[in-house]
Amino acid sequence: MSVAFTREEDLEAAAAHLPDRPISPHPNLVTPEGLAHLDAAVAAARAAYRAAQLAGDVQADRAAMARASRDLRYYAARRASAQLVLPSPVAGDRVSFGGGVTFDREDGRRQTFRIVGEDEADAAQGSVSHISPLARALLGKRVGDVATVAGAEVEVVAVL
Repeated sequence: MSVAFTREEDLEAAAAHLPDRPISPHPNLVTPEGLAHLDAAVAAARAAYRAAQLAGDVQADRAAMARASRDLRYYAARRASAQLVLPSPVAGDRVSFGGGVTFDREDGRRQTFRIVGEDEADAAQGSVSHISPLARALLGKRVGDVATVAGAEVEVVAVL
């Protein structure tokens, strides 16, 4: 069927039925910063939902309402399941959740990452999720320890 014959209402109706964002089956561990991020995301989703409700034109805003509803459900569920993990003074010399680690790869690259919750992980910003293969391999390690990540060895050179 030609796009010219697609009714605008059909497109809006399809947009209004967005699938829910998948929620991880893993424990929702968060750092204090991650908890603040979730609180801000819930507030932003509530504001977007209210704005979509107040817009008035139901036909034009059906997609906006669907996105706002989906995001509100997701962030409210993530906030409700959040388990705050405070920095552990006991972990001091071991790689732990919320802490950072610097390691050398076999190819000579040195990398530093902070291990955080799933919703706050951003490798481009230097953080990885606690459920990532990298984090799983490094958690509990000390300076000088070697771990295998994706079939290659990495050596811990600093615990931050």
